[in-house]
Amino acid sequence: MPTGNRYFPRLFLLEIIAVILVLLFLVPFYFVIVNSMKTFGELLANTANLPQSLYLENYARVWEIMKYPKAFVNSLAITVLSNLGLVLISSMAAYRMVRHPSKLNTILFSAFIAAMVIPFQSIMIPLVKVANLAGLMDSRLGLVVNYLGFGVSLNLFLYHGFIKSIPLEIEESARVDGTSSYGVFWRIVFPLLKPMTVTIILLNSLWIWNDFLLPSLILSSPDLRTIPLSTYSFFGQYTKQWDLALAALVLGVAPLVIFFFALQKHIIEGITAGSVKG
Repeated sequence: MPTGNRYFPRLFLLEIIAVILVLLFLVPFYFVIVNSMKTFGELLANTANLPQSLYLENYARVWEIMKYPKAFVNSLAITVLSNLGLVLISSMAAYRMVRHPSKLNTILFSAFIAAMVIPFQSIMIPLVKVANLAGLMDSRLGLVVNYLGFGVSLNLFLYHGFIKSIPLEIEESARVDGTSSYGVFWRIVFPLLKPMTVTIILLNSLWIWNDFLLPSLILSSPDLRTIPLSTYSFFGQYTKQWDLALAALVLGVAPLVIFFFALQKHIIEGITAGSVKG
């Protein structure tokens, strides 16, 4: 730790390492953005250089080929509905388990935690069979239901640890004033969960928005394709349209980047609160 104006060599070395790591993480973004504004020939000739001129035709072609507005709406609807369901179900379930401890709740919580270690690849085939029997195939709602099943374990775990840090006296005071159990949760507890809720929404959004495997199993109609599925159309069996694919990646990542910077303040609060209270 520095004392006064002293600057230790160890701290300077750590800062240098941190800068190098940041640059390493930014290199892929550089290649994606720079090469998305090149012609296919220029991209193959020199990948690392800046483009000789900004070739934005790639974005116009990608917009039409992948039907970006429709793919964007599909991804947005699936992400928003999944987040709403996961936040509501996980927060209420975690509150019940924390405030009403019992052997059954302990078993249920342990089962949810155990489900987190099951690899998705090991249940892909049974999942498709069950989804087909339940009428969830080729449906946005069916995909949302699957995301609820796969995401509730982690969300429940995070909410469970956060709720335990909320003083019980606050809820008891509200009950003395005549507030019902639902009123206590929605008016007192749920607003206090805001930092963790924002963090959970970000984690879920990163997962659901960028997910390729589960939508590829559930969705088959071209009109229901999400952005990752539409981007995959640029990779054929014999040709790979890298110039268009990179432009599609930029269009796909841009909404998440905007979303992250819009919620950056709340995300930092959630991470800080989770590290202290969890």
